[in-house]
Amino acid sequence: MTSALTQASRVRERRWVVQCALSRICGGCAMSLGRPVVFLGTPQEVARNAFHLPPMHLACAEELRRTPGADPEWQLVATAGFDFVRPTREDLDQQPRFEPNSLIGG
Repeated sequence: MTSALTQASRVRERRWVVQCALSRICGGCAMSLGRPVVFLGTPQEVARNAFHLPPMHLACAEELRRTPGADPEWQLVATAGFDFVRPTREDLDQQPRFEPNSLIGG
């Protein structure tokens, strides 16, 4: 698959994150997702298994990681599935998040 990060500038927009989750599309290129699904996250996100950036194809995530301004600490996590969590009022983390449920590799 050739990546075209047509939507990379939107990966932190709440509305885009929700659309990616509900439509099961890549946050980087807006194309349909298959398996594996990849998440980019900080070491803290990886440790708690909760990611704020939308799901992506592996090629899109790798390309986004190389773009200027990318977080140098981002790590890739591959999964066969994920849960989309919308925060409640009681949640300390008020951003929508993704929780991988079938990690691949490791």
